Amino acid sequence: MLSVIIVSYNTASLLEKCLEKLFSTGKELDMEVFVVDNNSADESVEMVRNRFSRVKLIANSDNRGFAAANNQAWQQSQGEYILLLNPDAYVKPGALSNVLSFMELHPECGLCGGRLVKPDGTLDPSARKFPGWLSKFFTISGLRSRFPNSAIFSGHEFGGFDHSSIMEVDWVPGTFTIYRRTMLEETGLFDERFYIYYEETDLCLKAKKKGWKVFFIPDAEVVHVGGACSKTRKDQQFDSGAGQVVKFRMRSEWLYFRKNSGLPAVLANSGVELGWHMLRYGINLLPGRKYGKEKRLESKAIMQKIIGSLRDTGFGKIAPPVPW
Repeated sequence: MLSVIIVSYNTASLLEKCLEKLFSTGKELDMEVFVVDNNSADESVEMVRNRFSRVKLIANSDNRGFAAANNQAWQQSQGEYILLLNPDAYVKPGALSNVLSFMELHPECGLCGGRLVKPDGTLDPSARKFPGWLSKFFTISGLRSRFPNSAIFSGHEFGGFDHSSIMEVDWVPGTFTIYRRTMLEETGLFDERFYIYYEETDLCLKAKKKGWKVFFIPDAEVVHVGGACSKTRKDQQFDSGAGQVVKFRMRSEWLYFRKNSGLPAVLANSGVELGWHMLRYGINLLPGRKYGKEKRLESKAIMQKIIGSLRDTGFGKIAPPVPW
């Protein structure tokens, strides 16, 4: 059996389409589907109850975060394989059967991700290397996006892979990821200190330390809208282009590095980001800089969030109380 888990927050229309695609493409499979709703303010819960009687709905009275919500369903699931699927991800025909076949043929694979594409058909990189201070510098400086084919600038966190062949990778995002139950019984699912972001990176690292392999396969393709749940938080600042809540991303990032690499990694990664925005702020004090004031204000806000998130997490030692 395949157990599918979808965590939803204020994404009723996207979730409806996600479920329609899932049941259409997986109608021949032995499949149970969980939707965990994190106290949505829209009609998500009612829509699932009225339209999808096969779904096992868990309606939370508060927003417990992505990690904890997935863990709720995982504890109730029965499948040999567990598929995590975002509500803004639409499974293409063949994706489910292909990823299941791959897992059957590769018992050393503990978890596997598919090929993500944006609604316009362009690639959403999902074969990744573990993050670090150098990859952060290449990303925030714009070098990675400016030289996407460079083995130096793009050969780090996002790998610079062509995403057209099967490959073993460091980690895959939780947008569309299949896990082997026997692996999860050994590792557990997510560390609930990560309210959102970095929980899947942390789990992939844990799996690898226990001898499991992580793979990317291109013939399990999913359309990914991106950041749909996060973008309903109108009170937060977002990373440009990534759709991530800046404060939440930073908190989880410091927790990840402190847990897995210690305080020096927290200082290195936060220092790179803080130093970059200090430099950017200073450069945009010069007269004649186009959009200088706007860029200064943006960098100032990010510097404040870096300092605040380090304080909130005790430099990555503690998770702030839920909800964030």
